[in-house]
Amino acid sequence: MESRRKRKRAQGFKWGCYLLLLLGCAVLQTTPGLFQLGQAKPVFLLPLGLAVAVFEDEFSGALFGAVCGLMWDYTAGRTVGLMALALMALCFLISVMAQLYLKMTALNFSLLSGALTLLILSCDHLFFYVMPEYAGAMERYLRFAPPSAAMSGLGSALLFWAVGRIHREFKIDTGVV
Repeated sequence: MESRRKRKRAQGFKWGCYLLLLLGCAVLQTTPGLFQLGQAKPVFLLPLGLAVAVFEDEFSGALFGAVCGLMWDYTAGRTVGLMALALMALCFLISVMAQLYLKMTALNFSLLSGALTLLILSCDHLFFYVMPEYAGAMERYLRFAPPSAAMSGLGSALLFWAVGRIHREFKIDTGVV
């Protein structure tokens, strides 16, 4: 059984590490030319939010997903709140599904993360390119969304490992057997 002060300090360090990962992922996601393959770039903020949602409870995961979404909105120059709402809902659902139904391994997480990245990028493309009827929207989608989702799925295994390591390192001993 740990003291209240020690538990509070461990929680603070854990969430501080998560925030440092968030800032690092935002920098990696927005750095031009880094990890770029044609027009496609991997998305790091969505897999990070999903990984935190898998290891934490549903409320904390949804809240962290909303923060990841706000960071993505801010760094992409989009309408603030669209990605935040989408990531909050996805992180809540993934957290509940991971607790009740899914066995989360790095491979399962990578596949799920890649599929959800494709879903988010497809919805984003629909609202910002197809509905305003931009010319060449389908060509842009095919060159951007599937390769970006594949690269994000591959990179998400590393984020899954990092978040799992942080979660285990600062695990709180409740004393309940």
